Amino acid sequence: MDAETPAVLALPGPVSRQTLPRLCADVRALLDATRAGVVVCDVGGLGPPGLAAVDVLARLQLAALRHGGRIRLRAPDPALRALLALVGLRFEVEGEAEQREPARGVEEAVEPGDAAR
Repeated sequence: MDAETPAVLALPGPVSRQTLPRLCADVRALLDATRAGVVVCDVGGLGPPGLAAVDVLARLQLAALRHGGRIRLRAPDPALRALLALVGLRFEVEGEAEQREPARGVEEAVEPGDAAR
């Protein structure tokens, strides 16, 4: 793997607190191995979302942040995204533009007469 390609960690369902230490170790090892700064967590196989999945994802994000990286979600179920939003957790989702950046190919229009900023 190169430094530009993030590693992928598939999270099989159901996840639990018992699997958490191994998953956190996997995240840290993948961050070390790739130096990409991102681990993509494929959450498509988690099944019905619940608070256990939210807890595991929050702890994986914390482990990644402590190790100088971050988590990006792949294939999150809409219900999981809603649950994450409900509890106030924000995750980058693969294939979506980051909030700080406009989508590629989109330019901000300037109308004649607009004041300079």
